Amino acid sequence: QVQLVESGGNLVQPGGSLRLSCAVSTSIINIYALGWYRQAPGKRRELVAAIIRGGDTNYADSVKGRFTISRDNAKNTVYLQMNSLKPEDTAVYYCNCAQDGTIYYPSLLHSWGQGTQVTVSS
Repeated sequence: QVQLVESGGNLVQPGGSLRLSCAVSTSIINIYALGWYRQAPGKRRELVAAIIRGGDTNYADSVKGRFTISRDNAKNTVYLQMNSLKPEDTAVYYCNCAQDGTIYYPSLLHSWGQGTQVTVSS
């Protein structure tokens, strides 16, 4: 069973930046897709960004142009660079992986890590 460990969350002021990291317990070179998700209090977990093995990326409309997902196959790590952060980005951020299109449906995924808290506030 794949284990995922997220890190990099913090308290940041609006307009600031953070880079989140997700360490994967297995080689990611053969993993079809990796994704970042977030869950704010009282809300459903939602997909933020996904990266497919060939390098294609997809983003939620709310983060397009501000967030960038990337993967380092040599380090078995996926990153989320977050710029121009807004208070509405406040949430616990999680990563996950899939071998098919279920990457786009967080309710279908398993093996969630503990997540990392991102708080955007002045």
